[in-house]
Amino acid sequence: MSDTPSLSSKQRAYLRGASHDLDPVVRIGDSGLTNAVVTAVKEAFNTRELLKVKTLGASPNEVHALSDDLLARLDTDESPVHVVQVIGSIMILYRPFPEKPELELP
Repeated sequence: MSDTPSLSSKQRAYLRGASHDLDPVVRIGDSGLTNAVVTAVKEAFNTRELLKVKTLGASPNEVHALSDDLLARLDTDESPVHVVQVIGSIMILYRPFPEKPELELP
């Protein structure tokens, strides 16, 4: 993921606003980042570009570490995954559709 372009602050702000009304679609429980969680996030990205992932019972530092680990496990050549924001126990992830992105970034 190091060679993929990062999001600008304007793009991050746009995506944060777009994610405001979204409900978390994946929850990470006490077992942490399991293969089932990674699969659930991958499947969620098949139907949406922007999603929220909620961690249950994790401290903010743990959430940042989990987002880094999740990003590493989701890294693909077809379409990069970006962590838009980590706030509290919520991480907001963005991956544009490879063929026809729905969200137009500023």
